[in-house]
Amino acid sequence: MFGKLGKQYADEIASKIEQKVAEHLSSNTSNAPQSIEEASEKMGSVTGRRRALFIGINYFGQKGELRGCINDVHNIKGFLTSNFRIDEVLVLTDDQKNPRSIPTRQNILNAFRWLRNGARAGDSLVLHYSGHGGSVKDTDGDEEDGMDETLIPVDYKEAGHIVDDEIHDVLCRGLPKGVRLTAIMDCCHSESMLDLPYLYTVNGDLQIIETSKNEGIVTILGAGTRFLLDGNKKKAASSFTSGLKLLMSGGGGGNSEAREKTIRTRSTDADIIQISGCKDSQTSADAQIAGQATGAMSHALIASLKKDKNQNYTHLLKSMRQSLEGKYSQIPMMSAGRKLVMDHPFTI
Repeated sequence: MFGKLGKQYADEIASKIEQKVAEHLSSNTSNAPQSIEEASEKMGSVTGRRRALFIGINYFGQKGELRGCINDVHNIKGFLTSNFRIDEVLVLTDDQKNPRSIPTRQNILNAFRWLRNGARAGDSLVLHYSGHGGSVKDTDGDEEDGMDETLIPVDYKEAGHIVDDEIHDVLCRGLPKGVRLTAIMDCCHSESMLDLPYLYTVNGDLQIIETSKNEGIVTILGAGTRFLLDGNKKKAASSFTSGLKLLMSGGGGGNSEAREKTIRTRSTDADIIQISGCKDSQTSADAQIAGQATGAMSHALIASLKKDKNQNYTHLLKSMRQSLEGKYSQIPMMSAGRKLVMDHPFTI
């Protein structure tokens, strides 16, 4: 429609639209004296030991069998170890013969304990999980949407899910100040899988009152603009329709008491950052990309970092979203345990 000029400036124009829509939604937040807060706390430096845990579950022979999760582990592990220093690695996948390396509920919790054991200021910990995620009714009042998120181990039928409250208690709670934990969660319903209190916009600000609904509206409408300028009318129409449905659906701020409880009980001394495959209300795709079964989010993370290994965290989030938009409905999210400034280059 707009020819070469439209394509040349598509990203710039779409970004401006995203910014203006976000400002409008923020200014019209009902019963919310402040919906956006500027991040204020600097990350510590990584100077010590670097330890990484990779978990991939294909659920062979079970209902809901996946194809790309073990590939995700190999791909993410290969990329990170090739581009960053990692001193110790533990891998749990359901194609291994060693019983201790199978991602059962108990082995996953033991691996969480291994990952954080002995951690001190300057150390860097990495968790990558690719598998099923679920949701169950919240029972302790710390979830704005009334649902707890869960990881689903390979033996979930016998042992049950791992609820986000337990994930936070085992993995995050009590980590010392100055430790960095980077969690990459490629699964359904993953936005608050670590129960971290601070959710980020693509501008690096913190969403305090509103849920991530506004962020979803902004992203979808921006994607529609980008596709329209690129000449893809079908994808543009789909994106605009999705964005307008969200805009007209009402609802909004979630449970403010639950948010206050999360901030009070789940804030961390350590620098904990989670990059997730989707919002809590969404699913993450098990896809076929370039002839290989893979998680769409894991693939987007690698593709984005290959373009620019030194980009900061918020640019990485935006790049991942742009990589997935128009192909998948999921919207990658980012959260933290403290009000961290995310203009630091991504590193582990």
